[in-house]
Amino acid sequence: MSDPLSALVEQALADIDSCASLAALEDVRVRILGKKGLLTEQLKSLGRLSAAERPAAGQRINEAKTSIHAALEMHRIRLEQAAMDEELASGALDVTLPGRGPHAGSLHPVTRTRLRVERIFAQAGFQVASGPEVEDDFHNFEALNIPKNHPARAMHDTFYFPDGRLLRTHTSPVQIRSLRSQRLPLAVIAPGRVYRLDSDMTHTPMFHQVEGMVVGESVSFANLKAMLHGFVERFFERPLGMRLRPSYFPFTEPSAEADIECVFCNGSGCRVCKQSGWLEILGCGMIHPNVLAAAGIDSERWQGYAFGMGLDRISMLRYGVDDLRLFFANDLQFLKQFP
Repeated sequence: MSDPLSALVEQALADIDSCASLAALEDVRVRILGKKGLLTEQLKSLGRLSAAERPAAGQRINEAKTSIHAALEMHRIRLEQAAMDEELASGALDVTLPGRGPHAGSLHPVTRTRLRVERIFAQAGFQVASGPEVEDDFHNFEALNIPKNHPARAMHDTFYFPDGRLLRTHTSPVQIRSLRSQRLPLAVIAPGRVYRLDSDMTHTPMFHQVEGMVVGESVSFANLKAMLHGFVERFFERPLGMRLRPSYFPFTEPSAEADIECVFCNGSGCRVCKQSGWLEILGCGMIHPNVLAAAGIDSERWQGYAFGMGLDRISMLRYGVDDLRLFFANDLQFLKQFP
């Protein structure tokens, strides 16, 4: 048995040493040490030997098995190390190469507009207020003097929940909450997301508004006009004409819509302003006495004005964007224009 065993071990060690991959090494292991391997067959042949010969023969086979196991393990370590070295070499970084330069992110244009609006009004003495986006009928409609049959309450315009709550359709409910919780006089703005069933180039189901109000003992419509005119000129950073047109809102009386000189043609007439030279920018008016009464305020002593505008709308005007949907498309080529 010794001559075939020695030849087997010698051949096995040579085959192991010639393996260039872990897969080839596994094939050698199975061929030599597997259930039907060559060395396993040697173990099976012990049964044909006499009782006196078996111990010595078994010891030699075990020594051969140990030797082959050791050779397999050592070569496996060498192959794994070689594979790791190759992977590290292929993925190595040359730290002496010049850097590509940082790519700074930027704020979304609507966020930039909101922060700008907040900063302008804060400098004028307004506080920034917030409230829930899921509202109840009282704060969103009833307290704002919106009658039961008003179209704004219809299912085709408002997102309702089964329990009667709704996604707020404007940020005016924040004004009601401020009137009921804060001491007078007060001046607040309420920026935030609002929701309505509408979607086209200039409308989306979710959009951004900022609404504001001032309540005091001697607040007039003249104060409202002066404040709004000052705001639009600071926001657009240029002298701009402004006009107020009579309008109707349930929560203000009298009510008006504010137009500004077209920021694209400076009032001379263009496609954006439909050759009129004016752009509608917001709605406003004196707070209706019924709204003050719903907040528990004596309208004989206190008066106030309120206004509201779309942040997306004034963002489009400030940055020259002609499609509102670009603000929500997550197009990096578009967003990179606002560093």
